[in-house]
Amino acid sequence: MDDISAVLGSIFSAGTFNEMLRRATPVALAAIGGSMTEHAGIMNIGMDGMILMGAFFGVLGSYLFASAWAGLAMALAMGVIVGLFFALFVVKFRSDEFIIGCALNTFALGLTTYLSRSIFGASGAKGYPSLPNVDIPLLDKLPFLGQVLNGHSLFVYLTWLLVLLLWVFVYKTPYGFWLRASGEKPDTLRTAGIAPEKMKWLASIICGVLCGVAGAHLSLGYLNGTFAENMSNSRGYIAFACVIFGAANPSKAYVAALMFGFFDAIGLRLQDYVSSDLTGIIPYAITIIMMVYVVTSAQKRKKGADR
Repeated sequence: MDDISAVLGSIFSAGTFNEMLRRATPVALAAIGGSMTEHAGIMNIGMDGMILMGAFFGVLGSYLFASAWAGLAMALAMGVIVGLFFALFVVKFRSDEFIIGCALNTFALGLTTYLSRSIFGASGAKGYPSLPNVDIPLLDKLPFLGQVLNGHSLFVYLTWLLVLLLWVFVYKTPYGFWLRASGEKPDTLRTAGIAPEKMKWLASIICGVLCGVAGAHLSLGYLNGTFAENMSNSRGYIAFACVIFGAANPSKAYVAALMFGFFDAIGLRLQDYVSSDLTGIIPYAITIIMMVYVVTSAQKRKKGADR
């Protein structure tokens, strides 16, 4: 009984929820970016490669210029480049978005692995300048909540702001209406004198930038100036699942990312009691369950509409 109480106390501690926010942030940033391409009618499966590129070039900039802010700037620039690259093939050349996404993931893994070994050696980059954690005055005075919300990387708080701004952009502005129309009714949008291709380009760039920021959070925020091969660790695929689960709504996608972060944090806590090989699959198992739920719910709605 005491062991069960200890496990439950560890799971539902302030430390677990603090870790939840840290681990959910890169997934959330990519997911709200993926929501933009999803609204534009583009299935972006290449977010894992975009995150990985942002993570590597973030550390590279920190190494070259001895500044984490320079690293963040390089991650943002790489996000723009990768977003443009993705849009070039998917929007301009009308290539299959699934194949391009998979190719992007493979290319990013190969390129970052080669560059990392060439520049930093087989052990990867460690201990380069990173962005400081933010301590919010008076928040640390609050019991429990202060321990959960305070002392995070800048990216955690930035994500909250971006979720709000993108929700307003998508649902409350003409540009957001055009973005959604570019995916749902592109011919109608073109009749109104607005090229849907431009909105698709914009969505791809926004997604690339946010995935770049997600990668920068991993290397410059969460892991304090560190890069390891394949450190995105399929977070881009998890982000895509969050997009689908949240119906491309930035706020709902963020909630889905928090669910992933929570179960990921639980897995970390349970390593004191269960093999890490077992706890490591918890967040991915939850993701599969989420996807099954979304698919079955969609099928039920379709059957109900057909009756």
